[in-house]
Amino acid sequence: MAGQPCPIGRAADVLGDRWTLLILRSITAGTTRFDDLHDDLGVSTNALARRLAGLVGAGVLTKVPYRDDHRTRHEYRLTEAGADLLPVLHALARWGENHTRSDRRTRPMKVVHAVCGAEMPFGDHCPRCGRTVARTELTWLRPWRSAVPVPLAEPVHD
Repeated sequence: MAGQPCPIGRAADVLGDRWTLLILRSITAGTTRFDDLHDDLGVSTNALARRLAGLVGAGVLTKVPYRDDHRTRHEYRLTEAGADLLPVLHALARWGENHTRSDRRTRPMKVVHAVCGAEMPFGDHCPRCGRTVARTELTWLRPWRSAVPVPLAEPVHD
């Protein structure tokens, strides 16, 4: 319910379903175009369009125009509000690693400090080199997708 006093309830109104969280995960990992999101997630086009519109309306994503071969289209990029969800995605990943199991045998997801290669715990200080780690220095290693860590998408600054 919009406008309710509880900030958890307001956040749940924006983020409270599986597809929304998976869309944010994919966009954070650099997948920004509708067709690529559709292929990555396997969600119906109607559900994807609805969730994207809701995230744009909530100020979590913004639409950025680009040209393909024949027309102008839009990609979906994180806003500052969307980028601020990174600790939430990390908390969900850690919770999922600790309290759920995959059907496939795979190594866990890791958040890696790209500068020194250390696995990052919660927080923004690297346990290996002691630096305060900027978002631009973080990568995600998702071994079930690739052995190569992917840098996180940067937000669009208005």
